[in-house]
Amino acid sequence: MYTGLLHLHSFLRWVILILLLIGLVQAFTAKSNPEAGAKLKKTSLFLLISAHTTFLIGLYQWIVGPWGLKNITNLGMSAVMKDAVYRFYAVEHITGMLIAIVLITIARGKVKKAAYGAAFWLYLVALVIILVSIPWPGRMAGAGRGWI
Repeated sequence: MYTGLLHLHSFLRWVILILLLIGLVQAFTAKSNPEAGAKLKKTSLFLLISAHTTFLIGLYQWIVGPWGLKNITNLGMSAVMKDAVYRFYAVEHITGMLIAIVLITIARGKVKKAAYGAAFWLYLVALVIILVSIPWPGRMAGAGRGWI
């Protein structure tokens, strides 16, 4: 079950990234184009659902998987913080993603109030945090992991 959820979690990252990019474009153009604002409301809802679902799957993995809570429990927090890979999965990844999802949630509220400029900046910051927090295959923390 863990491996299947890991693959789903990894796949949903692409859904979130695509929806974030679409949301950024729509938020940027929504000030001058009311049709883009209507589309952004739908996009922001799908983004919110995808982000929260992915976070719940990731939280489950963090609790029961070998890289999160078990590492902290078995090795101790100081040992986890000294190792870059352990620290990434036990602390940095989950913290960065939680911050990004909070920003996406706030942006959804801004979209509902037609504050598209604020939503654009919140989405942009969330995108940067997500890009930094993903264990990409080329990173030391992502070594051995695939793109999907």
